[in-house]
Amino acid sequence: MVQADVGTVLPARTFPITRADLVRYCGASGDLNVIHWNQRVAQAVGLTDVIAHGMLTMALAGTLVTDWAGDPGAVESFTVRFSRPVVVPDDDAGASLLVSGVVEEVREDGRAVVALTSTVDGAKVLMAARAVVRLS
Repeated sequence: MVQADVGTVLPARTFPITRADLVRYCGASGDLNVIHWNQRVAQAVGLTDVIAHGMLTMALAGTLVTDWAGDPGAVESFTVRFSRPVVVPDDDAGASLLVSGVVEEVREDGRAVVALTSTVDGAKVLMAARAVVRLS
């Protein structure tokens, strides 16, 4: 298990998201909504392009915490508010999700609250992202 103090910074990480990732996530999750893979339909409903699944974005942000904790089971809760869709261009680069985190509270019961920041091109895509992690 990891040790932490208030202010401990989790190493930031960039997660690429490509159209191929979206197709794989569609298959794995069963969420086949066409706005995640068909540009024409996404634009017809008012989006600028195909967007990543919100739960995929959340899962990638959560990966930063589980990797830092060293045990996915140590993450006892994880909440976010989706604030902006992640547009995934139809090119080899796709979108780049930058996730960073900082321990904002260490509780007497051995749990830490980690605040996460998740951005694409400098714009926050997740708000109020918090994970509670069992430290020991």
